[in-house]
Amino acid sequence: MQKLPQSVDFALKETSPNIGAGSVTGNKLSCTYDLVEQMQYLYVRVVKARDLPPKDVTGSCDPYVEVKLGNYKGVTKHFEKKSNPEWNQVFAFSKDRIQASVLEVFVKDKDVVLDDLIGWLMFDLNEVPKRVPPDSPLAPQWYRLEDRKGGKIKSGELMLAVWMGTQADEAFPDAWHSDAASVGPDGVNNIRSKVYLSPKLWYVRVNVIEAQDLVPSDKSRFPEVFVKGTLGNQALRTRTSQIKTINPVWDDDLIFVAPEPFEEPLILTVEDRLGPNKDEVLGKCVIPLQLVQRRLDHKPVNTRWFNLEKHVVLDGELKKETKFSSRIHVRICLDGGYHVLDESTHYSSDLRPTAKQLWRPSIGILELGVLSAVGLMPMKMKDGRGTTDAYCVAKYGQKWVRTRTIVDSFTPRWNEQYTWEVFDPCTVITVGVFDNGHLHGGGGGKDSRIGKVRIRLSTLETDRVYTHSYPLLVLHPAGVKKTGEVQLAVRFTCSSLVNMLHMYSHPLLPKMHYIQPLSVMQLDSLRHQAMQIVSMRLSRAEPPLRKEVVEYMLDVDLHKWSMRRSKANFFRIMGVLSGLIAVGKWFDQICNWKNPLTTILIHLLFIILVLYPELILPTVFLYLFVIGLWNFRWRPRHPPHMDTRLSHADAAHPDELDEEFDTFPTSRPSDIVRMRYDRLRSIAGRVQTVVGDLATQGERFQSLLSWRDPRASTLFVTFCLIAAIVLYVTPFQVVGLLIGIYVLRHPRFRHKLPSVPLNFFRRLPARSDSML
Repeated sequence: MQKLPQSVDFALKETSPNIGAGSVTGNKLSCTYDLVEQMQYLYVRVVKARDLPPKDVTGSCDPYVEVKLGNYKGVTKHFEKKSNPEWNQVFAFSKDRIQASVLEVFVKDKDVVLDDLIGWLMFDLNEVPKRVPPDSPLAPQWYRLEDRKGGKIKSGELMLAVWMGTQADEAFPDAWHSDAASVGPDGVNNIRSKVYLSPKLWYVRVNVIEAQDLVPSDKSRFPEVFVKGTLGNQALRTRTSQIKTINPVWDDDLIFVAPEPFEEPLILTVEDRLGPNKDEVLGKCVIPLQLVQRRLDHKPVNTRWFNLEKHVVLDGELKKETKFSSRIHVRICLDGGYHVLDESTHYSSDLRPTAKQLWRPSIGILELGVLSAVGLMPMKMKDGRGTTDAYCVAKYGQKWVRTRTIVDSFTPRWNEQYTWEVFDPCTVITVGVFDNGHLHGGGGGKDSRIGKVRIRLSTLETDRVYTHSYPLLVLHPAGVKKTGEVQLAVRFTCSSLVNMLHMYSHPLLPKMHYIQPLSVMQLDSLRHQAMQIVSMRLSRAEPPLRKEVVEYMLDVDLHKWSMRRSKANFFRIMGVLSGLIAVGKWFDQICNWKNPLTTILIHLLFIILVLYPELILPTVFLYLFVIGLWNFRWRPRHPPHMDTRLSHADAAHPDELDEEFDTFPTSRPSDIVRMRYDRLRSIAGRVQTVVGDLATQGERFQSLLSWRDPRASTLFVTFCLIAAIVLYVTPFQVVGLLIGIYVLRHPRFRHKLPSVPLNFFRRLPARSDSML
């Protein structure tokens, strides 16, 4: 790994957790839960009670159940004046924290001052049965309640079931956990594990063709008409029609993003521009998306005419004017052949088109085991001390998963396993760790980000279980900080190797992206709208997946300017070009006879290839094959992870990081903004110089035959004529051999001055003389 100046270890670590996958000991939860460590729980399902005796003077009771195990106590909700209540609640007590040998269940009557005991039950933990899925759930039984002295009470029975199980139990996700005993009833919903589905997104293509019989208020002027389309929070407009009459023509496309189920209608408004900030509405039509035709390919759908309604203000009220109807001619469709991008294309987890009819069959299964985290940093203060309530979110395709929240722990253990269908191996799963800021029912806080991990499926070997501890790295204005490590187990299982290899020949995106491509500006705008829609829909779930969580997982701020990221990308380009630079240096050493034996061998190889040119391509591909086999010995054995050195996060200047975290538009003082602007101007000046130099070299090539320099063009044209005659007379192999021997000549026959062709090229004119 890279050697960093900090003592903090940012490296990926391979781990050996006690999981069922790959073991021969038989210590498995079940065949479907073998990527996580086994966690034992005591489950108590309180179903209902009957014939409870009255306790109040009114002759009724307000019953609730209290389940107690040592110092842990779980309580059901209470019912008012009900002798046959139904709760159907499950309590889960972690076996690691059990401090008693008996389980006590109390049925109590809620009272103003002191709650009265109706009856109780006691269970010896040594007698509790064990259940392992896929066994059927344990059937609850009726138990006669006892008084404090151990005698049966006259009436009153409680139906419940008690068993020992694991986190693979289907009662686990919705159970009350003893780990979260300090969380009040308002915050219980915010700590449970859940699976979410992103809304199905469609591109709505509106081709605005023309309008007829518009009625502007001012008949004396030529109308400047445009159409504005609105769908929810999205608003787009066409250009102003060039035909300035009451029958304007546009033929413009407006593209929106719409989630299913369709809640908002499409509203088209025809407006006349009267001034800089003054527009007159000439008509409006409302189109429900449920009635819009769905398109799966590039064939155009039928056009339709819609009547435009005009509203006028009469006596202070907005009323519809129906005495004359203008019309608008449009072609509207729901484009199901596109994939609606709601995340960065670099980290896409799903590339399928919207229409399910166009999906290819799945090629495999992705399984993720979220095991634990270690060394988490305190994210908030509670009772004068730092604390963290951590949970994980994983996103792949349309399926989002959220683990339960482990309350007040810097070393949480989740041990939850999830599964996704895989349709393309060149996709990325994102796992984020967050601190829950809504445990006590408050709505004002935010869930703080602890860090995230990305794993590209194409870098994983099939059917191999990867168990690693990933560093959680977060960039702050003060620099990069390691906030802990998360331990994951990942397995990518391929159902058909042939289908998966065949996927590499298919285009990355659905074919509509290539037949009717969208512009880069359109894609960026539509991606932003799709992110906002997904964020809004998931925040309405229960428990909500909050906006800040979704935006962090989808990399909403990736497009913003960052000096650090620009430097990192520049050095990435240099890293790509370093191979070519190394080949150039090696060839220069060959030409300068630094190693005479190597140079002689290159001479022999060159002569063989010139005499037998049919061997050139086979030699090149054989060389690449040998290099590939040679590199196979040192192939990466671990999945990639966040690299601080590659990201230039470990050496970024504090002011550059402060600029990266600045709001848009800026909120910094004017002197700092001026300094940053001057810095950006200096960098842009260097880029400008490089671009100008490249343009100069290209213009010199153009001037060879442009006769801008008549003497240079005469020399070049004469040279071309002589070269044509010589190459026509001389065999090509002889010419190639002579040129190669001349290039590889010994340094004794070389000069330190530039060559004649280079001198000639540098003297050619360019258009830089004409620049102001």
